[in-house]
Order: sequence, then C-alpha cells, then structure tokens
Amino acid sequence: MELSKMNSKENNRNLWKDVDYDEYQCHVTISTIGSTTESAEEIDDIIVYMEDLEKRKQAYGICGECNEPGTGEDWCQPCNAKRFKNNFKNWTSGNKDIDEFIQQSQLNTVHYTKYIEWIPFENFKDITYITRGGFGKIHSAEWPEGYIYSWDIENQKWDRISKKVALKSLDNSSCISTEFLNEIKTHLQIYLCDVIQCYGITQDPNTKDYMMILEYCKDGNLRNYYLNNESDYYSKISKLHQITRGLLDIHNSGKVHKDFHSGNILHSYRPLISDLGMCQPANNEKQSVKQEGIYGVLPYMAPEVLRGYQYTKTSDIYSFGIMMNEFISEETPYNNIPHNHALSIKIYLITKCWDAKAENRPTAKELYQTLYKCGNEEFDDIDTESQVDKDSDAKPQVEEYNDKIKLNRTSEKRANNIQTHPQAIYTSRLLNFKNLPEPVNSGSECFDCQLDELDLNESDQEEENNTE
Repeated sequence: MELSKMNSKENNRNLWKDVDYDEYQCHVTISTIGSTTESAEEIDDIIVYMEDLEKRKQAYGICGECNEPGTGEDWCQPCNAKRFKNNFKNWTSGNKDIDEFIQQSQLNTVHYTKYIEWIPFENFKDITYITRGGFGKIHSAEWPEGYIYSWDIENQKWDRISKKVALKSLDNSSCISTEFLNEIKTHLQIYLCDVIQCYGITQDPNTKDYMMILEYCKDGNLRNYYLNNESDYYSKISKLHQITRGLLDIHNSGKVHKDFHSGNILHSYRPLISDLGMCQPANNEKQSVKQEGIYGVLPYMAPEVLRGYQYTKTSDIYSFGIMMNEFISEETPYNNIPHNHALSIKIYLITKCWDAKAENRPTAKELYQTLYKCGNEEFDDIDTESQVDKDSDAKPQVEEYNDKIKLNRTSEKRANNIQTHPQAIYTSRLLNFKNLPEPVNSGSECFDCQLDELDLNESDQEEENNTE
C-alpha cells in the first residue's frame, strides 16, 4: 500500500501548458443561467468556457494528478478546492460571514486570481499610511509570505509569491458591511486582466476595521503617473488600449464601474482599474437613481447620470472619454473652475465618447479595437526608436508630438504653474443637482440649453450662498 502511494506521487508531474494570451484568456469563464445577453457582441473568441473540455485542454493542458483539463493557467479547480477545504480548520477570521465568504471563493476558484484568503494582520511588515480616498484609508505593506500562485505538484506544496500590497479600509467597517463584501465579490466576478487584484481580507487590531488586501501600484494613480513620467504617443496609445481592455472585462461581466476617473486608474508596470466598490450590474438606463444624490467626481460624470438616470455602460464610456482627453493633454479636467452646478451644465457640451445621447457613444469593445489598430496597424513599422529612424515620413510626426508633450510638461507641469480652483474636488462625494436640462452636443446646439453666462453666474452664486 505504501509503495503504491509512493509510486503515485512519483508519477505526479507538471503537465500544464504555457498559455498563449493572444489566443486564450488565462482562466475559464463560468456560464450562468440568466447571464446578460446584451453584451454578447462584446465577448471575444479568446474566452474559454468551463464546459468546453477540449478547448480547456488546448489552452491550459491537463492536471498531473487527476488528468482532467485545467481550469486556468497552472490551475485545477477540483484538486485545489480539496486542498483549500482540508485547510479550513486551520484558520478563522472570527467572523462567521467572512469565513463562509472566503471559503466559498476558495472552493469555486478556477484560477489564482479568483480566490481570497484570510491573512492575520501580524503577517504584514512595514505598514505605511499612503492616503485617504473618498470612503476610507489606504496603507502599503510588505507581505513576505505572499499569495498562492499554483500547486507545486512535484514537491506537493503551494507556490507563493511575496508581494508589496495595499491595505484598503472602509470607514466604520469594524462591523462588516454589505458594501465591503460586495466590492470584494466584484473583484472575483470580473475577469482580471487590467483590473486590480484582491488577494484577501485582514483586520486592523487597533481600529478593528476590516481591510482589503490589494495589488500595490508603485506609481500611484494615472494622474500621478503622467505628472512624473514622460510618455510618447505610442506609450499612451498602448496604456489606453490596456485600460479599455479592463473596461471591456467589466462590461462583459454585465457590470458598470460607476466611478471611472483617472484617480481610479492605478499604475505600476501597466495601468489597472481600481475601486470597484460602486461597480454594479448594468440596469435599465431609464431607471432613476436615488433621490438623495449620486457619488462620483463631477468632471467625469455623464450628463444623463447628473439628470438622475441610472448608470449604464455608456456612462462609463463618457467617463473614459474625459479621462482619455486628460491623459493625452496632460491637463486635469476643469481645474480652474468650481465643481458645482454650473459645471454640471457645461458637461453636456462634449462629443463622441462624450456624446450627450448615450446610444451614440462607442462600446468598450469598439474603443478597444480602435486603440488596438492605432497601436498595432498604423504604427507597426515604428514601434521603436530604431524603426522610427528608418521611416523618414513617420519620424517628423512622432518628434513633433513628443516635442509638444515636453513643451507642455516644461511650461505647465514641471514649473507647477497649474492653478487648481479651491472648489475643484477630485474625490468621490455625494452630488445632487436638480432640474438639469436635457443634454445636447457641442456646437450651434449648445445654446438649446437656454442658459447664458448670467444664468451660470447666478447658479454659481446661489450654490456658494447655500454652502456658507
């Protein structure tokens, strides 16, 4: 019997395949009854469904223990679920709801990005306060043990990767909230390619607040990144392409982000979409939001949302358009005026991604494909400096663009001459603007709002009086 067990272990070997990310995603997608069909046209061919055994085998190889096709890169869901379950008795958060939430994620996970762990706070080192967001605090920390990446079949142990992580707490979360768990659930439901990863949950022993353990991004948000790093045209197109790929993942999961702005795009070696706390299923765009107001950063909010309609995928596209313009121009939107009722009027006057009619805006997939073509077709021959040197027609255009970026950075950003209005607020907050006109596009139509400069000034004055 012992010899049989030994031989069985000796026969275990790594049979995984290196995943071709141009052909397959890194883990399977679970088909669910009642899943949205409205985004079917946005689903890519690289998706591998759980029930497609042959495609799973082609994409990931087979498990060296059970000989079944993998469910993701270096991952077997049935085998790893048993390992997680056997370890349930060895840990607890002290909260039954959290324990069950974590356990379900581990039993169902098809890939290392789709589960979370309970990590005792003392397992983190060098905990440092970073900043305060709209709803809580962010700290950085070293995690020497790190997250589980795969099962080492030959040595029969978990492979872990040590990480520097971000610890995100929500205000007054000592009593675990639905919002807290919903944000983590959203991380697990979205295909993670360009969306920040959540590794688990911990608890601050002093404040008793629960904290999400998130991927750490050394460059901060996208605004910090472009203020402190020089980027040429091709680099910016590539990063915008990656951001739209993440937005496509969110929309393909049947959700909308609802708080999409440059402060919620983090950057390390690539941009990653963060802050999924308000990310929710896409609903009927005619459904009204709660009367008490809406949370968000005003310059990035779509006109129909400001008028009280529900967030939709096209609302995210509007926000992306504002963020894209900011990234290309390297200027924060509306930085020299108050973020008040008057600005909510002016937001109606922007085009295409910013089209006031939601149905006229492109989808995330259309944005993704367009940026992909810009980065890979039109400029295939000028990806590097050496290639640009060989193309006499392209070189002046690239140099002219880069010169403009450097001039803009020197004259405005590097000299710190940008003056930000004291009422320009770039963190999410409760907004409630009533009686806004129907949205229109810019151009001659802009006066259809029938609001002249005097109206806007009176609106500004009224809001200032109300806040005094």
